[in-house]
Amino acid sequence: MSAQDFLAYCLERNVLRFGEFRLKSGRVSPYFFNAGLFDRGSDLVRLGHHYAEAIMASGVEFDLIFGPAYKGIPLAAATAMALHTEHGRDLPWAFNRKEAKDHGEGGALVGAPLAGRVLIVDDVITAGTAIRESVAIIRSAGAEPTAVAIALDREERGQGDRSAIQEVEQELGLQVIRVARLTDLIAMLEADGRDPAHAEALSAYRDRYGIRGG
Repeated sequence: MSAQDFLAYCLERNVLRFGEFRLKSGRVSPYFFNAGLFDRGSDLVRLGHHYAEAIMASGVEFDLIFGPAYKGIPLAAATAMALHTEHGRDLPWAFNRKEAKDHGEGGALVGAPLAGRVLIVDDVITAGTAIRESVAIIRSAGAEPTAVAIALDREERGQGDRSAIQEVEQELGLQVIRVARLTDLIAMLEADGRDPAHAEALSAYRDRYGIRGG
């Protein structure tokens, strides 16, 4: 499975770690995912491959790729390259600046003009703030956001019964494409059998904080 291949690579690169990690929410998580540790050229090649594979499998229709500053920028570039080289889809891409440039070409956007149906590419959705900001940027340019592609879905609810991803799907009407989910990670650990304590800790965490009804 591609999801488990991706997770195995995350473990190999120490992007995905087990232990006790206190999150901003105050919860103590038995695992931590830090996409910022994908810091080599080979990482971008692998990431682009996995994102492109998940996107193509989803069947989503889109005309342009958008990467939110900052982590989304290299992810969008890697995805655009993989879609071209592996799937024959040569698509425009763009990203935003955190602060608008007041010289040269100016503006807050770099790359292709935002137009048509836009796919947002980012690492994770934690609170949904970055995605909402991206949606506002895209719509203000006259384009329409259609989907979001992320690396890992923690399948974890927020303060209520829904996760930030479910809120994005239901409130913004965007399809969310995941390369991997917490469920995939637990299944991989259980199948491997070498680290039963990690699998048990993740299952217990999911039972306590996991989303309800999907």
